[in-house]
Amino acid sequence: MAEKLPFQKPVFISGEYGYHTFRIPAVIVSKEGTILAFCEGRRTSGSDHGDLDIVLRRSCDNGKTWTNPIIVYGEAGNITIGNPCPVVDQSTGTIWLPFCRDNNDVLITKSNDDGITWSEPIDITKDVKKSDWGWYATGPGVGIQIKYGPHKGRMVIPCDHREKMDDKWFMFSHVFYSDDAGKTWQLGGSVAIHTDECQLVELTDGRLLINMRNYWERTGGEAKKGDMRALSWSDDGGETWSELEFDEQLIEPICQASFIRYDKKLLLFSNPADKSNRINMTVRISCDEGESWPLSKSLYAGPSAYSCLTVLPDMSIGCLYECGEKSAYQTITFANFDLDWFSDKKE
Repeated sequence: MAEKLPFQKPVFISGEYGYHTFRIPAVIVSKEGTILAFCEGRRTSGSDHGDLDIVLRRSCDNGKTWTNPIIVYGEAGNITIGNPCPVVDQSTGTIWLPFCRDNNDVLITKSNDDGITWSEPIDITKDVKKSDWGWYATGPGVGIQIKYGPHKGRMVIPCDHREKMDDKWFMFSHVFYSDDAGKTWQLGGSVAIHTDECQLVELTDGRLLINMRNYWERTGGEAKKGDMRALSWSDDGGETWSELEFDEQLIEPICQASFIRYDKKLLLFSNPADKSNRINMTVRISCDEGESWPLSKSLYAGPSAYSCLTVLPDMSIGCLYECGEKSAYQTITFANFDLDWFSDKKE
C-alpha cells in the first residue's frame, strides 16, 4: 500500500494579495488551538530590504483552510518591517510578537483575541539591544516559554545581531526575555562569534539548547565547520551560554532552521538538508535531547529554504516552509503530518 504522504497546502503565494514575494515564515498555535502563520509580505521585490509588512493568516481546522491575510504591522514608504518571532504566554493566552524595523529597532505587539487584532507596537530597543550593536534580527521562527525550574514562565526570544571588532562587523546569536508576562523585556546572553539566526528548546534537565545558523568556515573561523549547525547550552535561562559546539548530523547550506520540542521525549528539527544548496527540506526527530537524530524524512526535495515547525492540538506536526519548483521563494507552504510518517507506516 502507498505511503501516507503529508498534507500540503500553499498559504502564501508570491504575487498574490499585492505582494511581490512572501518570505520568512513563523507559525505558532494559540491556546484556543488556532494556527497562526506569519511572514514578511514584500511589496516591490524579493529583497530583504524595502517596503515590507508582517502579514498573518489563521486556520481553525489544522491548516486545511485559512483566513484572508491581515497586516499585523507595516509602515508607509520604504520601511522594512520583518523577522516575526511569536511566542504564546500559556498562563494568559496572550500572543506576543517581537519584530524589527529596518533591522535596527526592536518592536513588540500582542494579541488577546486569538490573533484577530493586534496592539499598537511598543519600541523595546533600548531594553534588548546594546548601543554599539549594528544589524539586529528577532528569530526568525518562534520564541519559547520555560515550563520548569527557577525560570518557569520566562518567555525567551532567540535573536541575532552584529558587533564591530577591529573595524569589521561580526555576527552573534543572542536572546532576550521577559519574567513578568511581557510587561518588560531584558537582554540575555550572547553566544559565540560567527553565529546567526537561531532557535532554542528547553531540555528535560532544565538547560536551554540553542541551535544556530553557522558562519564559522566562511568568515575566517575554524575550518571544516561551516556546513553544519552550531550549538550552545545555557543553565541559567539564557543569561549566559556555553562554548560553541557543532553538530555534524545537522548539515546546512547556510540557512535558517526550525528547532522545537514535540513532547517530553522528542525534539524536532527542520532545514534544507544539503551542504551547498537550499534544497531538500527535511524534518528530523531526536529521542535523546538532541544528541542524535536517527529519524528523518524529506518533506520536499526541490528548492526550499526557511521553515518553522509547530505541534498541533491533535499532536500532529505542522511545518510552514518556503518552497517552489524553480525557486524556494515561490510559496510559503503548510505541511501537516504525524509521527507515523517517519516510520514509513503504510495505509
